[in-house]
Amino acid sequence: MKVALVYDRVNKWGGAERVLLSLQKLFPNAPIFTSVYSPQKAKWAKEFDIRPSFLQKFPHVVSNHELYPFLMPMAFERFSFSDYDLVISLTSEAAKGVITNPGTKHICYCLTPTRYLWSGYHEYFRNPALRVFSTPAVSYLRKWDRVAAKRPDTFVAISKEVQNRIKKFYDRDSLVIYPPVDLLLSGNHPESSLKITKKEKPYFLIVSRLSKFTKYKRIDIAIQACNELKLPLKIIGEGNWKEELQQMAGPTIEFLGNVEDKILREYYKNCRALLFPAMEDFGLTVVEVQSFGKPVIAFRGGGALETIKEGKTGIFFDRQTKEDLVQALKTFDLMAFDEEVCKKNAQQFNASKFKDTFLKLVHKAI
Repeated sequence: MKVALVYDRVNKWGGAERVLLSLQKLFPNAPIFTSVYSPQKAKWAKEFDIRPSFLQKFPHVVSNHELYPFLMPMAFERFSFSDYDLVISLTSEAAKGVITNPGTKHICYCLTPTRYLWSGYHEYFRNPALRVFSTPAVSYLRKWDRVAAKRPDTFVAISKEVQNRIKKFYDRDSLVIYPPVDLLLSGNHPESSLKITKKEKPYFLIVSRLSKFTKYKRIDIAIQACNELKLPLKIIGEGNWKEELQQMAGPTIEFLGNVEDKILREYYKNCRALLFPAMEDFGLTVVEVQSFGKPVIAFRGGGALETIKEGKTGIFFDRQTKEDLVQALKTFDLMAFDEEVCKKNAQQFNASKFKDTFLKLVHKAI
């Protein structure tokens, strides 16, 4: 069986890329078709067969793909999959729009319906002038997105939250297969030589991309809350929002940039809790930190509702405001959490379960 993987773009590192690697492990000989590829920003992909679209030759596209929204549909529609039995698209944007022959099955593993067109539209286009100016473009892309959503033979959602969005925006039924969280689970990888010093104050942790296009992650309110309470907060991640966040950060906030997995393990193991103020589709970091026995302080919404047991592996706050997060941090200070309960909860999302479930779906589809 010849399999091809399709992904929106290979030019960054984050939770979605971890999911892509998990699929690549299941189908190690499958090439990865994508709109653009940056060997510098995606060093994790250097050993794979990456096949970028014609957009690869366009100026500035690798770092600023947002400049070419109208060409993304064409980029994926022009790929040929006539030699393949199965196409698996992993997407939150245009990759689901590939065109396959009747004899080729297409499974779409959907991270979310395109956020800036649907669930996150009002957040991305908060500026009234921008909203008016962008109306023709958004209208065109929404129409194409609905057409593209009819092309996969099977839709798979990464969470119940995403399953509901697929039904709402695409009117497609889907099944839920939670993504695997195995890259950082205890015992799977050699221990890091880095150790957090005993003199270091207990700290809270955020692990996230810091992009201006992902401001919905609300890292700003976490910084504001920790500023007010003078709590140590370490932030792992990179992006073009970082400089702005650093300017608002007080002396107890530390930015660590991107770190290797073996170092990230140590920060997970030694934190008090992960702060998760986003309305996320799933939230891999929420499960990762629990796999090290640590709880989560999260916004009550999105995929976090499916991965956190309230009062046992974390607590929620109800509004994405500094004030609500401050109150949650004060409440957290009065509580205790069992490490083993957190670890057990994380095991629901292990790689073995993902592999068995996904391969059963593939065999059924073929």
